[in-house]
Amino acid sequence: MLDKISMVIIIIGVVFVSIGVVGIYRFKNFYSRALVASKVDTVGYMTLMIGIMLRSGVNFFSAKVFVILLITMLVNPLITHSIVRSAYISGYKIRKD
Repeated sequence: MLDKISMVIIIIGVVFVSIGVVGIYRFKNFYSRALVASKVDTVGYMTLMIGIMLRSGVNFFSAKVFVILLITMLVNPLITHSIVRSAYISGYKIRKD
């Protein structure tokens, strides 16, 4: 039963990332694309990692995946913020199409 639940969560993560890729191509400017990429990366990665942890059960591998998940949850928004802030400071302007 736990295998089926984990597979559903993994499939939800893959679907979320796939829809997010379409959203990245849909938006026109850098700032919107960075926002979508950050959200897709964080939430899609979280669901995939949770599915992997459920599938493997309670063991040392799950603990390592959980630590990697926590580090990614902390670092990913900071990296996206620094990329967008550097674009803003360097004078990147949004094009009017």
